[in-house]
Amino acid sequence: MKTQTRAGGRRTQRRLLADKLATLTVRGGGLAIIASIVAIVVFLIWEVLPLLKPADVREVNQIHADLAKPQAMVSDPYRTHIVGLGEDGQVRAIELANGTTVSSRPLAPAGQNTRGGTNPPGSQILAIASEDGQIHSARVTWEITFPDSQRQVAPVIDVLPPVRVESSGTLPGAFAMRHLDEGGRVTVAQKKDGRIVVVFEENEENLFTGEITSAETRSESASTIKLRQILVDDAGRNAYASAAGGKLLWWDLRGAKMSKPRELDAGGEVTALTLLIGGRSLVVGQASGEVSIWFPVKGANNQAVLTRIRDMAPLKSAITRLSPSRRNKGFLAATATDELGLYYSTSNRQLWSGQSPIAGLTAMDFGPKADAAYLAGAGAIATLDIVNPHPETSLQALFGEVWYESYPKPDRVWQSSSGTDDFEPKFSLVPLLVGTLKGTFYSLLLAVPLAVLGAMFVSHFMSPGLKAIVKPMIEIMAAMPSVVLGFLAGLWLAPRLEEIFPSVFLMAFSLPLLLILTGFCWSQIPPGLRNRLPAGIEVLPFMIVLGAGIFGCIEMSLPFENLVFGGDFARWLRESSGLAFDQRNAIVVGMAMGFAVIPIIFAISEDAFSNVPKQLVSGSLALGATLWQTVTRVVVPTASPGIFSAIMVGFGRAVGETMIVLMATGNTPIMDWNPFNGFRTLSANIAVEIPEAPQFSTLYRTLFLAALLLFILTFIVNTAAEIVRHRLRERYGKL
Repeated sequence: MKTQTRAGGRRTQRRLLADKLATLTVRGGGLAIIASIVAIVVFLIWEVLPLLKPADVREVNQIHADLAKPQAMVSDPYRTHIVGLGEDGQVRAIELANGTTVSSRPLAPAGQNTRGGTNPPGSQILAIASEDGQIHSARVTWEITFPDSQRQVAPVIDVLPPVRVESSGTLPGAFAMRHLDEGGRVTVAQKKDGRIVVVFEENEENLFTGEITSAETRSESASTIKLRQILVDDAGRNAYASAAGGKLLWWDLRGAKMSKPRELDAGGEVTALTLLIGGRSLVVGQASGEVSIWFPVKGANNQAVLTRIRDMAPLKSAITRLSPSRRNKGFLAATATDELGLYYSTSNRQLWSGQSPIAGLTAMDFGPKADAAYLAGAGAIATLDIVNPHPETSLQALFGEVWYESYPKPDRVWQSSSGTDDFEPKFSLVPLLVGTLKGTFYSLLLAVPLAVLGAMFVSHFMSPGLKAIVKPMIEIMAAMPSVVLGFLAGLWLAPRLEEIFPSVFLMAFSLPLLLILTGFCWSQIPPGLRNRLPAGIEVLPFMIVLGAGIFGCIEMSLPFENLVFGGDFARWLRESSGLAFDQRNAIVVGMAMGFAVIPIIFAISEDAFSNVPKQLVSGSLALGATLWQTVTRVVVPTASPGIFSAIMVGFGRAVGETMIVLMATGNTPIMDWNPFNGFRTLSANIAVEIPEAPQFSTLYRTLFLAALLLFILTFIVNTAAEIVRHRLRERYGKL
C-alpha cells in the first residue's frame, strides 16, 4: 500500500511539474511575441525619428586671409580651398587650413572702380563689372591628384574673355552672367541710361577639324527703372531682377531677344535674390526679413505667371545675401545684422538659424556637397559644418499638399528619383495610403460576399458528403503562393479581361438573375421527386447555369460593346467621364487578391457558423422556423463575432499583400478611386524602392515610415475588430 501511495505521489509531482513547465512555456512564448512586436515598433520609430530632426550647424574653423572685402567666392568639394573675388578685382585662392594665398590673378583692370562681384547661383564662375564698360569673369576648377597616395586639391583659375556692355570709361549697372551647358554664355546688364542689354555667345565645334567658332548676338530693350540685382536661369531662357519699391521684373530671353518685362509686386522691398538648383525656383529676400519662393505657373490661358508659392520662416532683419545649395533645394540666408538661416524650399522648413561668426559679412558660399558653408568678411573666413541629412521631409511634405516646381497647383505626389541632378524629391505617403485602401476595398468587395455566403451555405445547407469534399478544397486554396496569383493576374488575366471587359458588366447583372431564376425553378420541383434525388445534387444545375452564363456573357461581349459603348469601351470611358482605362487596374487586382483572401475568410466564417450551439438550431426548427429563417435570424447573429473576425483577418491579409499588387497593377502612385486604373500600395512601394535606397538616406527612412504606417493601420483595425467582436459576443452569447 505504501509503495502504491509513493508511486501515486511521484505521478502527481510529475504532472504538477509538467503543468508548470507548460504554463511557463506558454507564458514565455506569449511574452516573447509581445517583446518582438514592441522591438519591431521601437526599431521602426528609431529609424523614422531622424526625418524630422533639425540641422546641426557649427563653426569648425576661422582663418585670417588676405582677401580685401570679398564680393563672391566658390569652394571645392573637399573643403580645402576657397577662391574669392575682392572689390579690388583680384581673384585669390586661399587654403582653408592656414589662410595662405596659394595663387592670385587680376580679373578687373587695376585702379578702376568695380561693381557687384557676383557668383552666379550654383556655378563656379566669378564675375565683376569695371569702368572699362566690360564684365570680366573667371572659371574656377579643381585639379585632383594623388601623390604618395594622398589626395591633393589645387585650384585652377581660368580668366575668360570679357563681355562689353558699355562704352569705355563707363561702369555698367546691375548685371548677371550665366555659362550654359552647351559652351556658350548669356550676359544681361543694365546700361547707364537704363536700357537692358543681353549678349548671347554661342560656341560651335567643327566635328571634322575640331575648330571652334564663336557667334555673338546682342539685343537691347527700352529704358527701365534702376535695377538692384539681375539673375539668369541655368538654361539662359529667363532673367529676373529686383528694383526699388518691392518690384520684381521677369524677362523671356528665348529667341535671343530682350522682350518687354513682366512686372510684379513682391509685397515689400526686395533686398536679395537667388535661384535654386535647376533655375526654376526664385528665392526672394526682403527688407522685412521675409523669405519667399516664386516660380512660373501656367494659368488658365496657358500663359506662365511668376507666382509666390510659399513663405519661409522670416529672419529678424533685412535679407542681404542668399546662397543656394548645389545638391538640393536648400539655401542659406544672411541678414544685415549677420543672422543666418538655413532653409529647404520643398518641405518649407527653416532647418536652423543662428548668428554668423563673421561680423560685417560680405560674401558666403554654400559648399558643393551641402555639408559646409563659408562666410567671409574683411580679412576673415569662417567654415561652418552642416549636418543636414533629411531636409526634404516635413509633416506637410509627407502628408499634405505641396506645390512642386512646374506643377499647376499643390498636390500629393510620390516620386523618389529622377534622371536629373536638379530633381525635387516628392515623398508624399498619401497616394500610397490611398492605394493600399483602394486595393483592399476592391478585393474585399469581391471576397467578403462570396466567402461569407459560401461558408453559410457549406455549413448549413450543403450535404455532409459534398461538404467533406468542398471545404478542404477551398481551404487548400489558401496555400496558393501569392506570387503565382500575381503572375497569372498580370500576364494572363489582365490582357484577356481587357479584351472582354464589357462582359464583366453583363456578368454583374445577368449571373445573379440567372442564379435566382435557377433557384426558383428548383423550388418548383415537387418535394417527392426532389427527395428521391441524391443528396447534394442541387449544386449541379447551379454550376451548369453559372458556367453557361459566364460563357454566354463572354460571347456577347463584342456585340454588347458595339451596342452600348460604340465599339470601344476604353475610348467611351475616356470621352464620357474623363477616366483612363489601364490594362492592369484595380478590378484585376480585386479579382486576384480576392481569390487569395476568400479561403481565409471562408475558413474562419465556416468555423463560426458550425460552432453555433446545435440546441439553438434545433430549437428554432422545432418552433416551426424554416432552415433559412433559422440561419439568418439565429445562426448569423450568434456567429457574427467570428464572421467579423474573419473579415478583419482578410482585411489584414489584403492590406499587407505585396506580390499580387506588385505584378497585377501599373504600380503607379495615383491618388483616386477609379477602378479602371492602377495604384501603388505601401507594401508594394517598400518592395520596389528598398533595394535602390541608399542606407540611412531620406528615401530609406521614409520607407521605414511607410512600414510604420502599415503597422499602425493594421494595429488600429485589429484593435477595433477585437473591441467589436467582444461586444458582439457579449450581445449574442446569451442566445
